[in-house]
Amino acid sequence: MAKLVSNVYGEALFELAMEQDRLDAYLEESQGVLDVLRDNQEFSQMMTHPNIIKEEKLQMVEIVFKGRISDEMVGLMRMIVEKDHFAKMPEVLTFFIDKALEEKKVGIAYVTTPMEVTDAQKKQIEDRLLETTAYQSFRMHYAVDADLIGGMVIRIGDRVVDSSVRTKISELSRELSKIQLKVGESAS
Repeated sequence: MAKLVSNVYGEALFELAMEQDRLDAYLEESQGVLDVLRDNQEFSQMMTHPNIIKEEKLQMVEIVFKGRISDEMVGLMRMIVEKDHFAKMPEVLTFFIDKALEEKKVGIAYVTTPMEVTDAQKKQIEDRLLETTAYQSFRMHYAVDADLIGGMVIRIGDRVVDSSVRTKISELSRELSKIQLKVGESAS
């Protein structure tokens, strides 16, 4: 199975960062570039527009980023433009960021609760995650979903812990639908 473009470039950036012992620097730059791309949709649209020639796109990378980020990061962006993969740039950076954070033993947790949680509750959740995982710290993201009714859903990478009341009711409902009593048969 062919590797995704984002994985190939993200992996190359990770290997370069490790080789140069510049993981933290590239992590910070990657987050900054990702923020620029997310905050400036017009720039991303221009960089992927089919009627804008490649040389102009390369110039734009130089104008916008040269001197603000490392030459290596500018070089990576230029290479991605050269190969007509700029639309994948956010995925490349996200892949690298996730891999770099994993290397640094920093987990990314997405916690969804039915109502806003207090700072004290957030600390309890994070402390519990630190106790039960190999991570040394977490980047926590909280969301509210009133449909959960109670409990919470925690996602770390591809692992999900769902202790929501909504899910428990759904599971109970499925189990009850499996129980079919015949007419006249006693439940005892």
